[in-house]
Amino acid sequence: MKKYFLGENYALIDALYEQKQIEQSDWFALLTMLTPDEKEYLRKIASDVAKSNFGNGIYIRALTEISSYCKNNCFYCGLRTSNSLAERYRLTKEEILDCCSEGDAMGFNTFVLQGGEDPKQNDEWITDVVRSIREKFPEKAITLSVGERSKEAYMAFRDAGANRYLLRHETRCDEHYSRLHPAVMSGEKRRECLQTLKELGFQTGSGMMIGSPFQTMEHIVEDIMFLEQLNPEMIGVGPFIPAQGTPFAKYVAGSVENTLLVVSLLRLRFPKALIPATTALSTLCENGLEKGILAGANVVMPNISPANVRKKYSIYDNKKSYGTESAQQLHLLDKRLNVIGYHIDYGRGDYDNNKK
Repeated sequence: MKKYFLGENYALIDALYEQKQIEQSDWFALLTMLTPDEKEYLRKIASDVAKSNFGNGIYIRALTEISSYCKNNCFYCGLRTSNSLAERYRLTKEEILDCCSEGDAMGFNTFVLQGGEDPKQNDEWITDVVRSIREKFPEKAITLSVGERSKEAYMAFRDAGANRYLLRHETRCDEHYSRLHPAVMSGEKRRECLQTLKELGFQTGSGMMIGSPFQTMEHIVEDIMFLEQLNPEMIGVGPFIPAQGTPFAKYVAGSVENTLLVVSLLRLRFPKALIPATTALSTLCENGLEKGILAGANVVMPNISPANVRKKYSIYDNKKSYGTESAQQLHLLDKRLNVIGYHIDYGRGDYDNNKK
């Protein structure tokens, strides 16, 4: 193991900024050995990189949470099928289209449909919904986050008009994956889905929780190295937050500081990536939105789901969905962004290969 001193850590940060490859032990050093001054230097460089690629605009996505039913039994998720405390709902196609119409009137140019792997919202149903959105809003970007599906399903979604797909890998370590999920699920299958999405031409998003049960810094190093191989267009990173009715309900939430550290490191490694300031950050930290953006994030996803179901999409406890997390309060979001020198960017915010 290398020994890292003050100057060497700055040199590693500069190496990332210059897009040089670094070793596995270097990633571990960046995750574990930075002083407060070095972390601030990293944050400042990451913020500068984000600004150089995206200016002071923060992209917004209209998030509709389409179903709280899920056939899976992930140990950390409040929507797990065996959670008797979960409140269930599923939106109809008409309700989803109404959400999109409301988002269009507000100026959103990207719609995100997110939900559990609901057997009743099957491949054909999702395809029909996407096609209907595309017909009504031909210029909008459509993002799906509806879990593991077959290649044929992903092709159908793409052909119906979906542009982007979010599917966090959660952890690259298969042993760690097995401690977060039931035996019927596998990290290998998750990674195969991600590779298929990339091959089909989706702007593909992956990512992981920080501070999930049994996670080590070595696991996060593996995650970053996996992301280097996948080269996703979008990367979602948020702290683990426990959910009632799950095996991890009493576990400690992940660290906001460590999450921000990873966001900054990923911004340097993936300067063009679309990285959200996640709702989980805002749930754990009152100014998590601002901290995420100042760490290098450049996307926010306000919730546009019907008000009567927002509290039911409880993937973790106390999830924020109102105030600046609500699509109906964009003026509050813009005000908060203005305070730290940013503003809402109403563009589609596609991944741009021509950026630096």
